[in-house]
Amino acid sequence: MCGIAGIISPNARNYSQELQKMTDAIAHRGPDAAQHEFYENAALGHRRLSIVDLSETGKQPMFSSTKNECIVLNGEIYGYQDLKKKYADYPYRGTSDTEVILAMYQAKGKNLLKELPGMFAIAIWDEEKQELFCARDRFGEKPFYYCFGKNGEFIFASEIKAILESGLITPKVNREALYHFLQYGYVNAQQTIYSNIHTLPPAHFLVLKDGKIHQEIYYSIPKDDVKINLSEAKEKFSHLLKNAVEKQLIADVEVGSFLSGGLDSSTIVAMVSEFKEKQTTLSFGYSGENSELKFAEEIANKYKTNHIEIHENRGDIAADLQKISPFFDEPFSDMSYTPQFKICQAASRHLKVALGGDVGDELFGGYHFYTVEQQLRNHFSYNKILLKFGLKQYGKIKETTFVTQQNIIHKNILDFHQNKVRNYFSSKEMKDLGITSPFQQEYSFNINPNSVNDMMRVDMEKYVPGNMLVKSDRMAMANSLEVRTPFLDVDFAEFCIQLPENLKINSSQDKIILRETMQNYWTDSIRNRGKQGFGSSVEKWFEEDSLMKLSDDLLKNKESKVFEYIDFSTSQKYLNQDKKHWNLLQLALWAENYKKYI
Repeated sequence: MCGIAGIISPNARNYSQELQKMTDAIAHRGPDAAQHEFYENAALGHRRLSIVDLSETGKQPMFSSTKNECIVLNGEIYGYQDLKKKYADYPYRGTSDTEVILAMYQAKGKNLLKELPGMFAIAIWDEEKQELFCARDRFGEKPFYYCFGKNGEFIFASEIKAILESGLITPKVNREALYHFLQYGYVNAQQTIYSNIHTLPPAHFLVLKDGKIHQEIYYSIPKDDVKINLSEAKEKFSHLLKNAVEKQLIADVEVGSFLSGGLDSSTIVAMVSEFKEKQTTLSFGYSGENSELKFAEEIANKYKTNHIEIHENRGDIAADLQKISPFFDEPFSDMSYTPQFKICQAASRHLKVALGGDVGDELFGGYHFYTVEQQLRNHFSYNKILLKFGLKQYGKIKETTFVTQQNIIHKNILDFHQNKVRNYFSSKEMKDLGITSPFQQEYSFNINPNSVNDMMRVDMEKYVPGNMLVKSDRMAMANSLEVRTPFLDVDFAEFCIQLPENLKINSSQDKIILRETMQNYWTDSIRNRGKQGFGSSVEKWFEEDSLMKLSDDLLKNKESKVFEYIDFSTSQKYLNQDKKHWNLLQLALWAENYKKYI
């Protein structure tokens, strides 16, 4: 796990100072080593967090055996040992996964992506072709940002702050991205908060040649469900998950596991126990608050782990927000980012690598709103039957009752998912705030608007890379910690995405496939648990004087930078609505953190 940066331009060595500023800006991603390499037209930089091949042969930027190619990699290639055997003709000098990519590139060029597993953002300069090849992993675990500089330079980095620190670009705020943030609380995974700084989307590669970019998708999440019964599904689920965990345990340093006490993290710990006699687990909880620590302890005891339990007082929330929010580089409203930072901070005192249970809810159907959407679909179908038989008035009565109970009026569950789930501001409210450039949501597949499984696919394509994986990457890397996500192993994730809906949720049960497969690995109390999120009570936070003072300083002052982008008077009426208040505060924090650039 590392940080990468580069500048492609004639006389590239003249950019050594700019490249130094870029890698310094992301030193937290790789505190173990820093190195730069130069060709005539390419400057590549790297910050290293040493995980695999701790010797000199693992250092980056890494030249190929011919010196024609040079690579910088952020990420891990799981199962690279098997790939190394396949590409055995290459004259390897070390044992790193990075060198395997060079061997694959020499053999297959950009087609290497078809068989490259893991989480990664890579850039390879090809001296003979005078072109740069860049790629990002399938689900967006590792970030990659790029832009063109003032003098035509192509600039790329793991984080936006590195690009800004180069001094080679004057960023322009993206109004469409502001719209998406105010609606959903994060910037869309296809854009950045700046119109002239771009993100390479998940599952895409990019080729830069003669100053021109060619960008292409190389992978799409499966669009169709498979036909499979529960017994067959359980067997395959177990096999694929064990295989994923086994591959992600490979490292030259200790690999531990986060253990919240929920179903997903308990599952990961149980699977690790199949391969390691003793493992380190870490749990985190705020003192005096309702936490999952007692459940985590049960699993730790069951598997006799080296269990580390971290208790912290809530502390000064305002100070925490001011310290942590700059790591995102963009406005970000996920309410769990502070505890996520704290557990990564605590974990980094003991480990360099930890496995986590993220994305289980999207893969197995763990969110409550998926069940609500299933109920909604039945409601829509029922009304269509009523209308078909001419019972319009009865249908209206039933609909009125339903709407009163649910406080929602939507034409289908896609409409509900887009406009009710995780939303902060409505389109009208954003218009009143002065945000009039709506973001046009696009999808890579034809969505069945009444399929709950397709809503999970939507979340895998939008919410997971735009919110969950951004939070996981930034909070871990802020603490020089590598977090691996076994549930995103491509073979396992593909299998889960394609499972029929009835193996994920029904009217009374969520995560059916997980519960059916893993129940014997859990304790009784965990087996019968519902979901408890890692978020926090914003209502209670706003009762604290320090947070209210921070809010007043940023949101009740007309001179605050944020009011260059939203209307001051309109914003004031939302400060007594905690969720909207939180969203506006995160926007104001971003504007304050980055005002020297914008």
